[in-house]
Amino acid sequence: MDVNGRTVSLVLGSGGARGMAHIGVIYELLAAGCDIRAISGCSVGALVGGAYAAGKLEEFEAWMRSITAFNMISLMDLTWRSGGLIAGDKVIEGLTRIIGNRDIETLPVAFTAVAANLTLEKEVWIRSGPLSEAIRASISLPMILTPVVRGDAVLVDGGVLNPVPIAPTFGDGTDLTIAVNLGGLPVYTSRRKKPAKPAGFSYSQSLKQLSDLLGLPMPAKPVSDTGLFDVANRAFDSMQNSIARQKLASYPPDHTIEIPRNACGMLDFDRAAEMIELGRKEARHCLEQIARGPADA
Repeated sequence: MDVNGRTVSLVLGSGGARGMAHIGVIYELLAAGCDIRAISGCSVGALVGGAYAAGKLEEFEAWMRSITAFNMISLMDLTWRSGGLIAGDKVIEGLTRIIGNRDIETLPVAFTAVAANLTLEKEVWIRSGPLSEAIRASISLPMILTPVVRGDAVLVDGGVLNPVPIAPTFGDGTDLTIAVNLGGLPVYTSRRKKPAKPAGFSYSQSLKQLSDLLGLPMPAKPVSDTGLFDVANRAFDSMQNSIARQKLASYPPDHTIEIPRNACGMLDFDRAAEMIELGRKEARHCLEQIARGPADA
């Protein structure tokens, strides 16, 4: 099948820093001539998808490529309010500088950000209103970013309930639905090792330095990088991967692009360049399968 000129609904899943692969996927689909008409995104998928829908993917990519292990601290606005360690205001301020104050209904591409309503224990499809607010709700990773409260609704990362939100695309009427699953099978061979962090760097130490600067108290016993955060991230990752497999089996898209779940850690945003290239590679592989047709895919 030739995808040139085909209309596409693109489903961008959750998975933290692995979601930078979404950028590479979008570029390859566009290069192949795909007409991306609609995007359904969850968590980092809503972040990348929202940037594309607003016509600012290149600017967003440049921002992500500029992130290093050290300057990540500039995006960490610590708070001791219940629900998360980071307020998330600095992230959204940076995003808004790129995408502007856009409303979803004015975007040239149909866009759905998926969040989870903890009060009603159901997923929420956000299809109108400020784009930055929709993204903020969708990326509210439990324990990390504080939830978004709208009246009685407590909104958190959509990956809690639906890491690969295919259902919002059902009424799109496009030629193809392509999903990007960031919880693909792990790859252990011929894979570059994770780059070592700069000497003396640790996320917990960075949090302590920021809390000292702001005059905020830290726990008496600092959390180690291989302690609470690591366990929480792995647990959330495992939960998302299990749910994603169930969703893909229940609502199979036309094609799925799989990003290995061990490609990088959930918070390794300093590896954006590597993940973007991985997204390109896996998208090209998917496009080759589509071109060969179902008999050989």
